[in-house]
Order: sequence, then structure tokens, then C-alpha cells
Amino acid sequence: MTRRKSLVLQLPLATLLFAGAAFAQTDPGVQGGNRGTGAVLSSVASDPGLAAFFTDGQSRFQDVESVSNSPTGNNGLGPRFNSVSCVSCHIQPNIGGTGAAVNPQFSFAGSSVAPKDTTPAFITANGPTREARFPFFFNANGTPNLNAPNGGVEDLFTVSGRADAGTCSIPQPSFAQAAATNNLIFRIPLPLFGDGLIENLDDSTLLNKRAANLANNFGIGGTFNRNGNDGTITRFGWKAQNKSLHIFSGEAYNVEMGISNLLFQNEKPLPGEDALGRGLPANCLNLGGDGYPEDSTNPDETTNAAVLDDVTAFANFMRMLAPPPASATTPGGSTSINNGRALFSAIGCAVCHNPTVGTTQPSNITAGLGGAAVNAFSDIELHHMGTGLNDNVSQGAAGGDQFRTAPLWGLGQRIFFMHDGRTTNLAAAIKSHAGNGSEANNVVTNFGGLSATQQQDLLNFLRSL
Repeated sequence: MTRRKSLVLQLPLATLLFAGAAFAQTDPGVQGGNRGTGAVLSSVASDPGLAAFFTDGQSRFQDVESVSNSPTGNNGLGPRFNSVSCVSCHIQPNIGGTGAAVNPQFSFAGSSVAPKDTTPAFITANGPTREARFPFFFNANGTPNLNAPNGGVEDLFTVSGRADAGTCSIPQPSFAQAAATNNLIFRIPLPLFGDGLIENLDDSTLLNKRAANLANNFGIGGTFNRNGNDGTITRFGWKAQNKSLHIFSGEAYNVEMGISNLLFQNEKPLPGEDALGRGLPANCLNLGGDGYPEDSTNPDETTNAAVLDDVTAFANFMRMLAPPPASATTPGGSTSINNGRALFSAIGCAVCHNPTVGTTQPSNITAGLGGAAVNAFSDIELHHMGTGLNDNVSQGAAGGDQFRTAPLWGLGQRIFFMHDGRTTNLAAAIKSHAGNGSEANNVVTNFGGLSATQQQDLLNFLRSL
């Protein structure tokens, strides 16, 4: 097979010099309407037993958590948290998606949710739902200690002053100091649609796909993050740091809402409280009074689904979510979308954002998860994205400038882009892939060298996903 030559070698010098100014086309914007995103796999919908597990998990996903004394029994929140419900972060365009246009975190501080807290400056009413991290611990003089990596989540809010939190009173992290010393980075929620298919890809399929991807002329490499216990490929999270949806759920419950569970058995202090201090104060432990873990199985319940712990219910819900459907005609019409699809491959985007990463292995959960093409527009690999996106946070084998190729299915209905939600404009998101040391530089230059019509076709294609 003859390989396509990189367009970088074919573009006129003037095009290369002015490529940075050539991003003038219009992002069609967030696609409205109901495409069917958020639906359950058809094999689950036709199985009443499995459907009950999906519905149960979906219901728990929407629960609002309390510290204690909740009339619905949803206890365990805190003592530090980023939100009070899974759907606070995963609701656009449907349950299981990404952050909404109106950020619920903006209303927490000073309310009954977090009465003694203030809203961090980077949390805005119409900005992205975020978590914050400090890449480095601080020196005694308040400057970042570049020899002491941190990178852990600094939860935004506390239970201090809540009517159900007793005498627990702890401060928020030093966000203003971190911002002033350029020691602050963000992450936004990832969509969950189709993740059950990604979970059910075997390592051999991913490794074979990587070997094929490496045969490119765009300067693109790629590697995998791996589980420290068994060495297998991990695949969930911005840096592909989590092995399974079960682990992903357990970590999120603990890190984002402070709820201990069967996978993460202890309440989470801040990184500084844990690594440099003595943990959480005694009067902030076991606030619900029921012991640990706060989320556990419920053997006395009468229905099968109700017996499960929340984390398992969340994982079941996520792995049974169907992939997000694409549109063949909107925006821009089928001709424009088809032209954009061809350009997507021609300029090199598809080397990382593989339209089909592979076919899943047989599933012992439901037939819909087995033998299915995973049209995720991702290779699940880590890539060096250069200085412009480097967040100085390492997770597993992923270094500061390495990120998993974000799946693009469902992109048309997302509001915020990149790992930190820095833009809502798709063209700007493409341009931000470029930077010193980025594997995407040649591809971004190729995009800049396209005609105005071609650029628009490519943007229309991406928003059709």
C-alpha cells in the first residue's frame, strides 16, 4: 500500500508562514436536539434484568449526597468535595455526559451546601465544571517547590458550617496563592457514553492498532499508560490512568465527593494534609457515624440491583451506556460532512483520533458489548502535546505533557474543550494542539493550510459527531 505523503511537505512556504493566522472559519457550535445520546445499549434494553441494573445505576447517579441525616439515606459527603452529585459534572447533553453550560459549582459557596466557603475565582456561572490541582507543593515562602511534585486534586469545597457536619471546620486550599504563583491547573469532566466498549477492548487489539498508527509521516508516536499491578493497558481519565470503569467510579466517588467506598476505603485529605501533614482532624472523620466504608453493599435489600454498592451501580450504568450517535447531515449538509471526514484523515488527525480503534472481545455482561466496532475516534494512547498543554502533572506512566487521545464521538454536543476547558471554540481547540514538542504540530499546520471551505467542512464533520 502506498502511504500518503505528509501535506507539510507539499504546502507553499507562504502558507506555512501564515498558518497561524488561517483559523478563520466558524465553529458551528453545540448541536442541539436529541440525537439519542444517553441511551442504553439495545441488548440491555431488551433484557428486563439488565435494564433494572442500568436504571438503578442511572437513578443513583442523580442522587444528591449529604454528610448525614439525609431523608433519602444518601449520606457520606465530605469532608472535602467538588460536587454533591454525579450529574453535577456529567449532564451535557444527557445524563452521563460532560459539564453543563450553567456550572452548578458556582452556587455552592455561601449556601447550605458549603456555607463557610468562598467561590474560587476560576469557578464561574457559565464556565466549565472543574477540579483543581497544584502541580507542586509550596515552599515555606509560598513559592512552588519544583523539586516536590504534587498533582493531586485540591477539592474546592468543605463541609464546614453545614448543619449535618458537626464541629468539622477545615479551610479551603490556597487557590489565590496557587494562581498568583502559576501553580494551578484544571481538569474538566469527560463524557461516559460508549465507555463500556472501550473497557471491553483487549490489549492485543490496542497494540496492533498502535503498530499500524506508527506507520505515519506526520511525526506522531504514542504509547500506553499501564496498570502498576499487572502491567496491562489503562484507558480511562485524561491521562488514561484508570484501568476500569469500576476503578474510575470508586476514585471519583472518593475524590470528587469525599465518599469512602469498597475500592477507596478512607476519606481523602488534601495532598498537603496527607503527604506533609497528619491527615484530616479527628472531628472530621466518620461524620455520618456509620463507620467505613460509607458506601458498601446492601445485603438486606430485596431487589437484585438494590443489593449493590453505589460504586458498582455507577460502573454498571456507565458500561451499559450506548455510544453517542452521529448525524449524517447536520451541520452543513452531507457533502460538507463527507468532505470533512476525508480531510480529517488526509491532514493526519486520524493517526491519533482513529475513527475505529478496534472491535471488542466477547462480553460476559451483555451481547451488545461484544464484537462491536469502537468508533471512538481515539487510539487510547498517550501523546506528547508540548509546552502549550503541559500541566506538570504525572499520572502512572503519563508525564506532564502527555494526554490520552480524547475520544471524539459525541463531540458535536460538547460545550468545553481540552483537558482544562480553556475554550468553547472548536477551531481554537485544534490550534491549541500545537506547541513546542507537540506530536500534533504537523497536523495543526496542515489544518492551517487548508482553504476556507475545507476548514469549514472539517469543522462541520467534527460537529456532526
